[in-house]
Amino acid sequence: MFFELREYRTLPGQRENWVRFMEEEIIPFQVSKGMVILGSFVGEEEDDLYIWVRRFSSEEDREALYEAVYQSDRWVNEIGPKVPEMLDRDKIVVRRIEATPHSVIQ
Repeated sequence: MFFELREYRTLPGQRENWVRFMEEEIIPFQVSKGMVILGSFVGEEEDDLYIWVRRFSSEEDREALYEAVYQSDRWVNEIGPKVPEMLDRDKIVVRRIEATPHSVIQ
């Protein structure tokens, strides 16, 4: 099992819109396709920071879920085109991380 810690920077004045879009559109859609979303966070001291965490059981699981989500008609035609209106895509950072043996997130 591994996790993706995804760090995004919103465009000026767009964080509230982005959080709403994530919580009302993106997260429910991805969960409906089988994604496991562990959390969604905003920066306390950085007004453009948004972080979320997803869990995958294996690389094969991640590949299948990526295809189910990002190749779907809804993502390609409805969700995906709205992302650049709110995010600075050049500043996206994705980290693959594994929990340590005593981590409660196992």
